[in-house]
Amino acid sequence: MTLCVCFISAAFLLSAPTATGQPASRGTQSAPIVQPGAPGQNSKILTEETAAASPRMPAAADISFMQGMIMHHSQAVEMTDLLRTRSRSRELQALGKRISISQSDEIKSMKQWLEDRGQPVSMDHSHMDHTHGMNMDAMPLMPGMLTPQQMKALAQATGPFFDHLFLTGMIQHHTGALVMVQDLFDTPGAGQDAVLFDFATDIDNTQRAEINIMRRMLLKEKK
Repeated sequence: MTLCVCFISAAFLLSAPTATGQPASRGTQSAPIVQPGAPGQNSKILTEETAAASPRMPAAADISFMQGMIMHHSQAVEMTDLLRTRSRSRELQALGKRISISQSDEIKSMKQWLEDRGQPVSMDHSHMDHTHGMNMDAMPLMPGMLTPQQMKALAQATGPFFDHLFLTGMIQHHTGALVMVQDLFDTPGAGQDAVLFDFATDIDNTQRAEINIMRRMLLKEKK
């Protein structure tokens, strides 16, 4: 009985309010910093020192994903630029503007992510175009990207025909981005960087939602 009373007393002292009316502190340790793991993997608890440290060297697949997605997004922005003069659909122009703004911002973020880790922004600097930053025709296409022939046909179309080509082309384009995200997470050791994980997951969620919007817009064409 004496042992039990002592235990209860000790526990009470640890949780009892201080003279200021606040519970006694167990130390100055802050809340844990959690780094989410890739799908199917556990999250990691980071110390303040680890969280504040310079970004660790990313996996080769991480670098390729970011470099490839920059090129992928760049073509999407190029496609949306055509909407201003080729489409008369306000609904489609509004969607295109949203895609353009979000993907332009994401391109900046991806470039910063690569630069922070000492990595080149493009896969091959020999294909840099001093006017537009990248020569799309000279670089291998990422999944879902439109071929030069498809881009030429889109640039020459107008009105409802343009709208149809744009929607089918952007659905193809977005679907390719989902493939790139899945390939990243399927690669052992890739996608462990917390910023990259959140970014890739956001791409997946956003572009799935936009695909559904564009499919509904295509259905309206048939009515």
